[in-house]
Amino acid sequence: MSSTEERHDALRSLLGAWALGACPAREAAELEQHLRGCRECAEEASRLREAAGWLSLDEPLDQPGPLRQQVLDWCLARRPAELPVPAWGVPYTAETAKLDALLRDLGPEEWQEVAELPWHGGTERLRPAEVLGHLTAVDGFLAMALGLPDPVPAAPGPPAAPAGRRVPPQEPAAGPAVPRVPPQGGPYTAISARTARLIADQDGLAPQSVRSRWRRQAHDLVRGAALAPQGNTPVDYGFAVLPLRDAFVDRAFECFVHGEDVARAVAYPYDPPAPQHLRQMVELVVRLLPRALAGLRAARPEHAGAPGASAGGPRTARRVRLMVDGPAGGEWLVSLDGDDRPGAADGSPAGNGGGEPVASMVLDGLELCQLAAAHRDPDRLPVGEHGDRAAVREVLHALPLLSRP
Repeated sequence: MSSTEERHDALRSLLGAWALGACPAREAAELEQHLRGCRECAEEASRLREAAGWLSLDEPLDQPGPLRQQVLDWCLARRPAELPVPAWGVPYTAETAKLDALLRDLGPEEWQEVAELPWHGGTERLRPAEVLGHLTAVDGFLAMALGLPDPVPAAPGPPAAPAGRRVPPQEPAAGPAVPRVPPQGGPYTAISARTARLIADQDGLAPQSVRSRWRRQAHDLVRGAALAPQGNTPVDYGFAVLPLRDAFVDRAFECFVHGEDVARAVAYPYDPPAPQHLRQMVELVVRLLPRALAGLRAARPEHAGAPGASAGGPRTARRVRLMVDGPAGGEWLVSLDGDDRPGAADGSPAGNGGGEPVASMVLDGLELCQLAAAHRDPDRLPVGEHGDRAAVREVLHALPLLSRP
């Protein structure tokens, strides 16, 4: 290859960055001079610049789904990312971008709408900026694990906090007063307290300023994920410790769920996660399911006396075959009795002993995640089942216990 051809290819590789306005000034000037004499590159540059226009921050982000990915794929094929995001971090980047597109389109009145955020302990009612405060506060657990600043102000010491610092006065909405973050006890106290402090700290900020804070932290977290590709760093939520890779999928899951909550409040169309991202969420839910089953047994003693435990005889571990349908489909064996290890539902035999599952159940992957978020009624969810109906009901009633405020 001649030096002229090599230079042509080198300049052509800059077209994606140039179209996105990310090309250094010296290289941009050289490329623009080249475009005046190269018809092939000029036509490609025109197509990319037009496509990149859809991504402008000054325009609504409610664009055709594949377009952004097409432009990024074209760019990355010619200049690979310096810090690629690991696969477990990609769902978070996608869900935060989707929520940001929704927020970009909200008008002043829509920022005052109230979204309902159900979980197994009740329903919180928050305006969109307050939802962002909640997401930022919980994302802060990941930020601290990665050595980034905690976005939440420190809790007040023994002296009482100044009067008037509450959660949070905004413009009064018409109709009855809207309850804010309800006081929570038990394992979720830290999450509720952090949410309340951050929302109070954001009191008086314009919604777009709150959005900017959330965006900056999301960008910092993605960069942190790229610098820790193994994802083994422990993230302490106060009630559970997850490896960073699982914590990122968890945050993507909650971002989707609460993004949909906001979209429902403002009557905005909102797509489910991409199949490959939904699959990661389903896998996380299944890995955490034994913990939820243990919690169900503790909270509801009627589930503790499982068939298979015979008086004076050996205890036979019960398992359910869980088959998830749809593009995020898969099949797992879930232990129902006593084995709450995170790996007890990884598809291999789990629990004490083998044997055939006592029941099989089939449900859609998205519906599984909605149930785990306590956004579905376990007694009304369409489920295919065979075998021990009580065991299937046990799984369905345990899944919403994975939800939290």
